[in-house]
Amino acid sequence: MRKRISEEEVFGLYLEFKTPGNVMRHCNAVANVATTIAACLNEHGHDLDLELIHGAGLAHDVARTQARHWDVAADRLADMGYIEESIIVRNHMTGAGYHDISEVSEMDMIWLGDRLVREDEYVGIDKRFEHIIQKARDMGAEDHVKDILASKADMKRLMDQIEEVIGQSIDSLFIAEENDPEEGVTNE
Repeated sequence: MRKRISEEEVFGLYLEFKTPGNVMRHCNAVANVATTIAACLNEHGHDLDLELIHGAGLAHDVARTQARHWDVAADRLADMGYIEESIIVRNHMTGAGYHDISEVSEMDMIWLGDRLVREDEYVGIDKRFEHIIQKARDMGAEDHVKDILASKADMKRLMDQIEEVIGQSIDSLFIAEENDPEEGVTNE
């Protein structure tokens, strides 16, 4: 089994890169969402490397305060000998096409986690993409909205496939349903 980056080593990177607390919390949330989805898939016959997903999720934005943070962090991870983590971190911004469920990868899990979490909260696909689209519009990049919507559709396709495999919605893994006030009330 390959050596995976530990939480302690990632924390060392947070110190090295002076990663802000809000970014550390975001990384933790992405790692947890990605690992939870992957663990559900593994329970249904997949063989995703949960340690790789967790470590890459924790480290994916470690250098976010720097230009091209994905490359800076990936280079540092590669220097430390964490090649697979570095590949995921280097590519986490692209979301360049999700695999089909039959070929789902650790990279797909990080892409999903990062695009289902806003700051440090699971918000789901619709709220997250509303934010991404609004950000593009605020930056005067209306021409990017079509590509963003295509990426959302591709992500939704994979999410639908995952939900079919695990037998429940991804949202249900993270959002507790409110209790029905009528539940438990009998009309006797």
